[in-house]
Amino acid sequence: MTVSTSSPSGAGGVRVVTVDRPPVNALPVQGWYDLADAVRAAGRDPEVRCVVLAAEGRGFNAGVDIKELQRDPGHASLIGANRGCAEAFAAVYACEVPVVAAVRGFCLGGGIGLVGNADAIVASEDAVFGLPELDRGALGAATHLARLVPQHLMRTLYYTSRTVTAAELLAHGSVWQVVPSAGLQDAALALAAEIAAKDGHLLRLAKAALNGIDPVDVQRSYRFEQGFTFEANLAGTAARVRDTFGKEA
Repeated sequence: MTVSTSSPSGAGGVRVVTVDRPPVNALPVQGWYDLADAVRAAGRDPEVRCVVLAAEGRGFNAGVDIKELQRDPGHASLIGANRGCAEAFAAVYACEVPVVAAVRGFCLGGGIGLVGNADAIVASEDAVFGLPELDRGALGAATHLARLVPQHLMRTLYYTSRTVTAAELLAHGSVWQVVPSAGLQDAALALAAEIAAKDGHLLRLAKAALNGIDPVDVQRSYRFEQGFTFEANLAGTAARVRDTFGKEA
C-alpha cells in the first residue's frame, strides 16, 4: 500500500499519514491523489487535531515517478502528475488541522511541495531538501521552496539543482527541530501531541486564519509554474532532458 493512515498509541488527536513506495517514494499519478485523499480525510475527522506526514524507506519523497512519464508517449501522465501534485500539495495546505512533516533522508521535487505547505517540519540529521527539476525536464515547486529559504537562495538552489541540509534549514527557521534519524518519529509525534493538546475548534480556526493572511496564494502560484512545465513538454525540451534521467555517469 502506497499511503496508509494510523493512530499512534498515547497521542490522542493525532493521525499519521505514511507514504511507503519503494525504492525511493517517487509517487505515480494515483499515489498523489491517494495522499491527498488521506490527508483530507484525516483533517475532516472531528477527533483529529494534528496530522503527521511521514514516510518509510530510504527517504521522505523523491517527487514524481519519472519512469511513469517516460513510458507515456503522450501527455496523459504529465497532466495527471501536474494535477495530482497540485491536489496533494493543496490537501496539506488546506488540511483543517495543522500538519507536521517528519522528514528523513531526501526530500526532493514533489517532497518540497509537501513540506513547503506543511505547518511545521521536524527533520532527521541526514535529511536534505532540493528541487532537481531542471535536471528532470520539469519546473515547479519554487512556490514551496520559497517558503523554506530566502529568495536569492531559493533561486540559486533552483538553477543549480543543489540541495540544502536540515541543519541549514534550521538556521533559516523553516525547520523546527533536527534530530537523529532513530528519534525522528518520536520527535514529530511529540510536537504533534503538543499541538493536539489545544482546543480542537480553536486549532481549526487558527489554521484557517493563518492561511488567510498568507502573502502568497500558494495554489495559484504553483499552478502558474506548472504551465511552464507543460510548455517545456510541448517544445520537446522536457523529453530531451528527462530521457537523460538514470543515465548519468
